Amino acid sequence: MTFRPKYITFDCYGTLTYFPMHQVAHDIYADQLSPEQMYQFSNDFSNFRFDEVMGDWKPYDQILKSAVQRTCKRHGLTYRDEDAQRIYDAVPTWGPHADVPHALTRVGKKIPLVILSNAMNEQIHSNVSKLEAPFHKVFTAEDAQAYKPRLAAYEYMLDQLGCGPEDILHVSANPRYDIFPAHDMGIKNKVFVNRGHEPRPNEAFNFAEIRDIKGLPALVGL
Repeated sequence: MTFRPKYITFDCYGTLTYFPMHQVAHDIYADQLSPEQMYQFSNDFSNFRFDEVMGDWKPYDQILKSAVQRTCKRHGLTYRDEDAQRIYDAVPTWGPHADVPHALTRVGKKIPLVILSNAMNEQIHSNVSKLEAPFHKVFTAEDAQAYKPRLAAYEYMLDQLGCGPEDILHVSANPRYDIFPAHDMGIKNKVFVNRGHEPRPNEAFNFAEIRDIKGLPALVGL
């Protein structure tokens, strides 16, 4: 794959920014659960977060609080609002995967970089500044009033960029939130960053694969 797009669009959390939400949950709940139960708690928390973003837009702190509450209920734990808020407050403190800043800066000098993230505006800009790369635009679910994987989030981004699905290369480590809906939107040029925390998508979704962002320059001929 060598494709020079008008824009390269990215998922942020997990793809560019290290996303240790499971670790924060572990710090809060591990003393109440066995290791096996804690592993299942983390999986359930991830799945409930995904379920929460499928409805009408609401602020991300409400997404997290509802997901934590549902997970605690499943595991027989007492839900406390301050625990969920602690997870929300941790998000802006997270920095990039080590492979990101240099490679992303190299690409960003030649091709405009864009983020589409399931974040609030009050969160995302702290994370983006830590990436140390030049971004043309940063779009959030708050801006779009829709979370990925809803197609409305992608429609918003394309409308704001004034381009079509054929003009972009979309990059993500998250198949459910990005690779699958990007495919449904007609975005033919996709990159799966296989960081090992998500199952590899089926080949039918037609994507290039890299282990980390250091592999991106070669895909766009740099």
